[in-house]
Amino acid sequence: MSYLLPFHKSLLEKIHDPSTSELVLLARGLGLRRIVCKLLQIYDAPTNLVLLVNATPEDESAIGEELSILGCRKPGLRIIGFEQGKKDRQDIYRRGGLLSITSRILTVDLLTADIPTKMITGVIILHGEKVTPLSLEAFIVRLYREENNTGFVKAFSDQPEHITSGMSPLRTIMKELQLRTVHIYPRFHVEVKESLDVKRPDLIELHQDMSESMSEIHHAIVQCMTTTLSEIKRANTALDLDDLNIDNAYFKSFDMIVRRMLDPVWHKVGPRTKQLVGDLAVLRRLLSYLLTYDAIAFQGFIDTLIASNTTTEAGTARQNQSPWMLTDAANVIFQYAKRRCYTMSAIAKVQAPTLPSDDPYEDEDAWEALYEMEGIVPSVVGGSRAGNPRPSGATRPNWLPEGMEPVLEEQPKLSLLADVLQEIEEEMMRLESKLTSLSPGTNTVLIMTSSTRTCEMVTEFLGTMDYDAPRGSQGRRMMEKKLRAYLWWKGELNKRRQPQSKLGFAQSGFRRQGKDDGDVGVSEALKRKDREMRERQANRRRVRGGAPIQPSGREKSVVPTGAPGGTDTVDDADSIAAFLSTQGVVAPTDLAAEDMALIDYATDFNVHYGLLAPEQTVVVRPYTDDGDDLVLREVQPRFIVMFEPNLEFIRRIEVYRNSNPGLGVRVYFLMYRLSSEEGKYLTGLRREKESFERLIKERGSMLMPIMEDRSANRAGDSLVKTISTRIAGGRKEVSTEPSRVIVDERELRSSLPSLLHAAGFKLDPVTLTVGDYILTPDICVERKSIPDLVSSFNSGRLYTQCEMMSVHYKQPMLLIEFEEHKSFSLEAVADVKSYAKVDKYAQKKRSSAAPDSNMSASASIQSKLVLLTLAFPRLRIIWSSSPYATADIFRDLKANSSEPDPTKAIVVGAEEDPNAGAAVNAAAEELLQSLPGITAKNVKHVMSKVESVAELCELSLAQMQEILGAEPGKACWTFMHTGARKGYR
Repeated sequence: MSYLLPFHKSLLEKIHDPSTSELVLLARGLGLRRIVCKLLQIYDAPTNLVLLVNATPEDESAIGEELSILGCRKPGLRIIGFEQGKKDRQDIYRRGGLLSITSRILTVDLLTADIPTKMITGVIILHGEKVTPLSLEAFIVRLYREENNTGFVKAFSDQPEHITSGMSPLRTIMKELQLRTVHIYPRFHVEVKESLDVKRPDLIELHQDMSESMSEIHHAIVQCMTTTLSEIKRANTALDLDDLNIDNAYFKSFDMIVRRMLDPVWHKVGPRTKQLVGDLAVLRRLLSYLLTYDAIAFQGFIDTLIASNTTTEAGTARQNQSPWMLTDAANVIFQYAKRRCYTMSAIAKVQAPTLPSDDPYEDEDAWEALYEMEGIVPSVVGGSRAGNPRPSGATRPNWLPEGMEPVLEEQPKLSLLADVLQEIEEEMMRLESKLTSLSPGTNTVLIMTSSTRTCEMVTEFLGTMDYDAPRGSQGRRMMEKKLRAYLWWKGELNKRRQPQSKLGFAQSGFRRQGKDDGDVGVSEALKRKDREMRERQANRRRVRGGAPIQPSGREKSVVPTGAPGGTDTVDDADSIAAFLSTQGVVAPTDLAAEDMALIDYATDFNVHYGLLAPEQTVVVRPYTDDGDDLVLREVQPRFIVMFEPNLEFIRRIEVYRNSNPGLGVRVYFLMYRLSSEEGKYLTGLRREKESFERLIKERGSMLMPIMEDRSANRAGDSLVKTISTRIAGGRKEVSTEPSRVIVDERELRSSLPSLLHAAGFKLDPVTLTVGDYILTPDICVERKSIPDLVSSFNSGRLYTQCEMMSVHYKQPMLLIEFEEHKSFSLEAVADVKSYAKVDKYAQKKRSSAAPDSNMSASASIQSKLVLLTLAFPRLRIIWSSSPYATADIFRDLKANSSEPDPTKAIVVGAEEDPNAGAAVNAAAEELLQSLPGITAKNVKHVMSKVESVAELCELSLAQMQEILGAEPGKACWTFMHTGARKGYR
């Protein structure tokens, strides 16, 4: 308990009792994983069987490592996955201990009684905010409480913002988990404040101004987001969209919020609104990338946006472009983003080729010979040799196109980071005399970033930083390397797109400029030969340090009027591609090898590969989850730099500081002033505070749910609800057998089995070959969600499934299930209107009516359903608006019917049918498979129904259809009786 704070110990004292069940809501960063691990350590004993549910692989790995540190190693936390068989899992259950198990495996084992439910000591559920009436965790608790009322259920969550949607969300979670106690610990809790305010870290906030270009781009992106939100609200005036504001748009969850609001009317939403919803996600990423990417990477992302919105894969102009890209604000984004990287000036006309100059400064071979003679290994900076004693006019890199002046604006935070590290170094030197070897902490500097991409940028900047350069130019070497890689990528992209663009110019209205009369009648071969000659001349001049030949006007193209980015983007791409075609530019993957070749391996090995002293070490890591607590405890830094704000990591530092009383910690908190970064941090802080206040208020006025004792009332309920009201011959039949539904194990991923169990059905999970649910001996149901239905039609799998059901069951059914809060429609209204337009146009032109009708039929999912019912007349289609409605439909279908047999359902459709007999005539089986309507999947079934081929030939049409189904049976009977007259061979 040494690393636990007072509020940790107080909370553990409240929840460690195995006879109580509760829900714990803790603010992020206060050590939730630490509490869970300590609780598991308390319960670690062979006599206990404690199950950890809903843990991610990262959670399992981190908790297992933490438990091993706490001493729980024999056997510690064991993970049960799909690789363990049924018998292996049963052996693990009997040995007891701490087990982490997936929700689906635990559900199957509880239904099949493979796990001793009464021996379970308790269940610990992580991520309790995800529990809903349709989740597997609620199903698990219901199954668990049917057999065990003494074990505990403890749920944990550190995401209070997710428990805010719906009516009484906290009560819903507690009802589904059958809990009556909840502990809420926000940052402003009295015990938390008293524990963390004892010793606060030395926090230094540094607010960095954005550059002028970044400020203009930031303002323009926010303006585009505001316009897009206004367009969405204007197009959907009937919906309450007040939550759609810029403050919420900073978070990743904003996309899901918008989609959830529009889901009920998504089938009525036009393509323009759908495109606006997608544009919001793009703009949010663009706003985030502005502050986290370097200028070159940000420009590359904008280039991909422009390319994807202006042209299609075929090279033609895209018709439906994103509306925000056609605004003036978007043009500001494109212009300033390019200005941060480079500027293009007019290229002077190149004179006629001249003889090689005698100037020794232009002779590259002479420089190489001099370096080799003197043993000098020049360093490479983005492909240019640095440190050369050349005149100032010869320092321009040979890979940079003429007319391009690199700007290479660095992220302002990088210069601020360099200043912070300089201050930290001075502080270390000042404290060197005061600290001893016994003082806690190390001089390792920990730098935390928001993403892996930013982590790589900071690492590369620190590795290539020029300490003597002025502020804002210390990362020039890194930016030149990125610019060289960007130019190579830009040229390769333009070359790959060139063959398609030639085709697209005539189709999409692209125009050629500069085509003079001299080009008329010139063959392509002569043009290609002339172009190759100019490229060779340009290459020779480039080696001497001259300028490349300017491409002729005929090779310059412009985009249509109004395209995003204007003509500058295409002109730059063409000029870059023309220049790179004359250069031996290496790919970015070769640059690392080039740098590695310059390392002098004769020097001391430890300079490059040895262990570094703590005062020389800088660790750069991205923010993750509770694993950051372990990093702080292992590294024990005295100086921490938060390159980007993160609310929960600040609390982790507070916990880390108070867990080490004698350790002094200084934190540098870097933030862009008046940016989305600052707005996101403040909005997240406010949202968390409001969420906790709402939960505390709900807990104070919440009515405790009444828990139902299903185990006591199960026998009586089953007797009442299974009384048959059918009166035949003056008798009443009473069945005491509970309603049974056989479900395929793969269907346990869905929410329907949980609702069927809640409705009083007994579920038998087995592996079915035919169908997903067996309701009666005659009723087989294949369940399809809308995405699954579309994919099944496209792959042809649905036809095979319906064929198998029609062969083996009298009443095959296809269940099409919609989601509860989404639109109850197969297709959008706009798509249906487009089909109607196609059909109307086809009627006007009878000559082309057949292909147009086929085209609309193939595009409509409803037409495919009609074809499916024509192929299988006995197939019935059930339309269900939600899983709740499906449970009611199943109850009606099972009324007054006998219960299915799981053993028979398993063997139905199996390749080796036990009813087929031991002796099989291979020749007869091959003959049967050659008949229409008989396939490899139903041949065993046919052989089990008839004794010989002769008996099959004597069957009537009705008997044949009863065995094979309507259409296959008719095809087989027609072939055998009227095939000769129809010309079959």
